[in-house]
Amino acid sequence: MKRQLTALLLFVGLFSAVTTQATTAEDIQQFTLDNGMKIMVLEDPSIPNANMYLFWKVGSRNERPGITGISHFFEHMMFNGAKLYGPKMFDRTMEAAGGANNAYTTENVTVYTDWFPSNALETIFKLEADRIANLDINPKMVASERGVVASERTTGLENSNWRALQGPVKGVAFLAHPYSWPVIGHESDIAAWTQQDLVDYHKTYYAPNNAVVVITGAVTLAEVKRLAQQYFAPIPAQQPPETVKTVEPQQQGERRIFVKKASVSTPNIMLAYHVPATRAEDYYALDLLTSILSDGNSSRLYRGLVDKQLALGAEAYMPMAFDPNLLYIMAIAAPEVSASRLEQALLAQINSIARNGVTQQELDKAKNIKLMDFYRSMETINGKANTIGTYELFFGSYQKLFDAPAAYNKVTLEDIQRVASSYLQRANRTVGVLAAQEEADQ
Repeated sequence: MKRQLTALLLFVGLFSAVTTQATTAEDIQQFTLDNGMKIMVLEDPSIPNANMYLFWKVGSRNERPGITGISHFFEHMMFNGAKLYGPKMFDRTMEAAGGANNAYTTENVTVYTDWFPSNALETIFKLEADRIANLDINPKMVASERGVVASERTTGLENSNWRALQGPVKGVAFLAHPYSWPVIGHESDIAAWTQQDLVDYHKTYYAPNNAVVVITGAVTLAEVKRLAQQYFAPIPAQQPPETVKTVEPQQQGERRIFVKKASVSTPNIMLAYHVPATRAEDYYALDLLTSILSDGNSSRLYRGLVDKQLALGAEAYMPMAFDPNLLYIMAIAAPEVSASRLEQALLAQINSIARNGVTQQELDKAKNIKLMDFYRSMETINGKANTIGTYELFFGSYQKLFDAPAAYNKVTLEDIQRVASSYLQRANRTVGVLAAQEEADQ
């Protein structure tokens, strides 16, 4: 199975009780094994299937210069054989049981997703326990996957203008914090990981006390507890990983970077603004602001740039994050539109919100989008598992999931204008330009 680097993008919103099977905070049960592994269970017999989402609290923010990209590398390695299930046997065993799987790595977490008929639950426990406790970090397999990751990095930069621009922008926007490097890592680091680096990283970050496991579907708490005690409990805990202590200093002035890419037909502009971590109170207003900027054909960026034939497309994106991160705004210039003209048009839309705010209609639309996105995510057992784990990690408790309606509802027009004027300032932004050649007036 081909596994690609993805960004965990989950828009959350107002809670709707009209789901396939309505979920309340009381429906979610949890327990913690003696080794520190937290397991959360949502019994949902609506279909005879189940899933297991393993959230490992490790991403590129836990790396250091010299081993960047190692978190994403383990997303690959975890499928390549352990003690009981050798190379290629993880996928084959799961598929034989009627299941499927995937994984994703972000700046903050690495998540493994298993989907299967509920009668295969014990098989999934065996598979996961084996690769947690006994992953075979075979030098030959390491060399093979190292090549795969290096190729993925090169291909991604060639094929994605977003990735080609975001990496350099992050590197300029962050001077101290490990969010400064791309999740896939630096090319020289990918080539330089040592065997000991890999062994130590797996032992530290794939310890049971560094995981949150969410199981939803046609299962029972008693059954999950029994299997967890049998397969996960014997895995020893490890010394907790070191915390990320570095705090990015406040940016005091605009930063700029130009990235040359011969294959770009028109300039791409990326604006990146420092914003608080997801747990901050301003998250909800910033999330709604992001939606107002770019969700749908009536969004500010679409009406102000695409409709006016200044841009072929435009979007805003704010990742969930444990530490203060960036809110990105990107646009692709229409033919014959210069980078400088597109940049000014982007800034005009942002400054308009900061100076004049938004309309009640725009805010109501953004709240409705959050409602519908959340409704869709909670319709399925997979969406429930991902949402429960996401809230547990990024908001500090899964119970915050059920507080989201009030948090979004209380955001006012004044809040939107306040966060726009507070965070989307010139001194707080980094501007990235991706083009075939630099403009003479830049």
